[in-house]
Amino acid sequence: MDNAPVFAVVGHPNKGKSSVVATLSQNDAIAIALEPGTTRQRQNYPLTVDGQTLYTLVDTPGFQRPRRVLAWLEAHSVSASDRAETVAAFVTQHRDNPRFNDECELLAPLIKGAGIIYVVDGSVPYSAEHEAEMTILRWTGRPSLALINSIGPDDYSDTWQAALGQFFQVVRKFNAVRAPFDQHLGLLRAFGQLEPAWERPLEQATRFLAQQRDQRKRQAAALIARALEDLMSFQEKRTLTLNQVAGTSDENLADGLRRRWYQRQRQREQTLRVSVEHLYQHNRIQRQEAELEWHNEHDLFSEDSRKVWAVNKRYLATAGFGAGAAGGAGIDALTLGHSLGAGALVGGLIGAAGSYFYGDRLALPALNIGALQNGLKTASFGPVQDSQFGYVVLGRAVDHWWHISHRNHAGRDPLDLEPSDSHWLETLDRKSRQDIQRVFERCRKQRAPDDRLRADFIAAIEQAMTIYDDWRLNRM
Repeated sequence: MDNAPVFAVVGHPNKGKSSVVATLSQNDAIAIALEPGTTRQRQNYPLTVDGQTLYTLVDTPGFQRPRRVLAWLEAHSVSASDRAETVAAFVTQHRDNPRFNDECELLAPLIKGAGIIYVVDGSVPYSAEHEAEMTILRWTGRPSLALINSIGPDDYSDTWQAALGQFFQVVRKFNAVRAPFDQHLGLLRAFGQLEPAWERPLEQATRFLAQQRDQRKRQAAALIARALEDLMSFQEKRTLTLNQVAGTSDENLADGLRRRWYQRQRQREQTLRVSVEHLYQHNRIQRQEAELEWHNEHDLFSEDSRKVWAVNKRYLATAGFGAGAAGGAGIDALTLGHSLGAGALVGGLIGAAGSYFYGDRLALPALNIGALQNGLKTASFGPVQDSQFGYVVLGRAVDHWWHISHRNHAGRDPLDLEPSDSHWLETLDRKSRQDIQRVFERCRKQRAPDDRLRADFIAAIEQAMTIYDDWRLNRM
């Protein structure tokens, strides 16, 4: 983008500057540490969408000797009109002086025209020692915004607000780790009001970021849909020669097929996790998720998982009726409508009854071991025969997406995925439920959905994501 704004994030050491940069630039590679002085040289972090740089954040070292810098400035300034030039003269004269390296690094982008984002820790009491820093920044004459980024549990933000308001044009509370997306856009709009030249590019930036967020949601829904199709339709096969048959019992063959099938399913789910994380530019997440082991309460294939992540029998009956009715409609077509809808009704009742009475247990995939023919024996395990398996995977996937889409890039805590405690899928509209069930049924028969059905499937998953988002936000 032409004339993309540049913001220098400045402040005292160890007050969350790098966290603010990480969140606003959507970059989880930025080093964030508790020790002061982690950042020693300024570093540019552009935020780019579709090849266009919307704005650039400059991560800077913290002030080390602000009172001595201010004393030098006051000694060399003649009037208020030359203060910006005096700051530039300080940087020119002291850029090679190691005592003022940090101050020169943080002031350099301001001299070149960057806006100021001054970050303070609202969890510690306000101190007059910060006034030298704020005075120096005011001398630059650049558009300025102050952020109160509370790191600890205490709250002194009211005192900070009163003090910062005397030096900065805009003062906002902004928790770099937990601030919702709307607050990111609010900061950009606030800066656009401070500098006329930035108003248009920042309006465009907010629009691009909002569109990117919607696009990522659709892309995540498509990733989940593709994974569900793979997981529901996958079949593990093995063909044995005559020599292999002699040394392999049917029991061992079946056990090996099951083991490989389970392992592949778990790997596919983990691939989905990483794909969604990378979609949102979270490339370094440490995820804590229950291992999917056999005979474990958190096993993806266990009854406990079905109870926690899936839905109750009433939902399965409704979803089954929709899918069954769709299948029965073929009977009506073959009889040219003379059945008066009986085909759809019968198909729906069969689907509903099967889902309802089948809903107390999670059935295993089909195991087939053929007879020895022409010196070969073929065996297969899968595909999934129970649509509840799909709902378990869907519930887990949507929950993971929600955490990723709401996670700021300053977050460094491990992502702890906890099972849902509500059958939130039950609030899906009827068409979305039917579209999901239709795809599950086709996958069970190893028939790929056509383009229209896949589009409906993705739309239904996106609707489920919206419902889950609302449900989670209402609980916060």
